[in-house]
Amino acid sequence: QVQFVESGGGLVQPGGSLTLSCATSGIIYSIYAMGWYRQAPGKQRELVASITSNANTNYAGSLKGRFTISRDNAKNTMYLQMNSLKPEETAVYYCNVAEGRLKSWGQGTQVTVSS
Repeated sequence: QVQFVESGGGLVQPGGSLTLSCATSGIIYSIYAMGWYRQAPGKQRELVASITSNANTNYAGSLKGRFTISRDNAKNTMYLQMNSLKPEETAVYYCNVAEGRLKSWGQGTQVTVSS
């Protein structure tokens, strides 16, 4: 059974930084492309960033340069470093595979950007 455990969210002021972590179990983690997703209140869940099994990265919109996705295959863990956060980026952040059929979602981690 696949399990994703997201952590590292919290309350941060506009312009601040956070680093999210995603621990994964139940799949052969190293062979999957992985992604960070977010769902803001009243909006659909969207893919924020993805990273392939050999660490090629891709970012949505203008996030490149502010967000950095990385992974540690030895720890089955993925990270999202977020800088210069904006209030409109307040959302629940989730991780999941970024290829093929999505797995069951974890609880996510809440990120609130507010002064």
